[in-house]
Amino acid sequence: MYNNVVSGVFNSFVKKDISCMRFNFRGAGNSTGKHTSGKGELSDVKACIDYLMQSLHFDRIFICGYSYGAAIACSNINYSKKIIGYCAISFPWDFMSPRYKELSQSKRPKLFIQGDMDTVAPYDTFMKHYNFYSEPKKFKIIEGADHFYQGFEEAISREVMNFFESIT
Repeated sequence: MYNNVVSGVFNSFVKKDISCMRFNFRGAGNSTGKHTSGKGELSDVKACIDYLMQSLHFDRIFICGYSYGAAIACSNINYSKKIIGYCAISFPWDFMSPRYKELSQSKRPKLFIQGDMDTVAPYDTFMKHYNFYSEPKKFKIIEGADHFYQGFEEAISREVMNFFESIT
């Protein structure tokens, strides 16, 4: 996924020599297949997790997703005990089925990042959704950021990395 938010987070992990994977969902970018409004995309994430566990023998997996990717990826938190936590950047609760909010509920550590100018994943309803989640959880509001975080990539990457390092 070549997007400023995803690339910023990905590159921060690579710079610290932390193994990571980024991918496009089916039907996005150069990926084959067709968008399935969630069902197949949930399977895409599970396939990546299976690959990391079975082929590369990862013992711990941290999930991070942005926008639609946050809703889908973080909804797999309970798929395996090897998943240690997640970070959701601009989780679009108001545009997704409540199912994804329920699937992303977990007693594992969670970080939610939200721009205070975001109108796609509306900032106005952020705390209502955040309060749904059980502990442990944290949030970071990026002041001045809209949904696309132009110019805030480093701040987001730093928050994700700090959270990851705090749970590993």
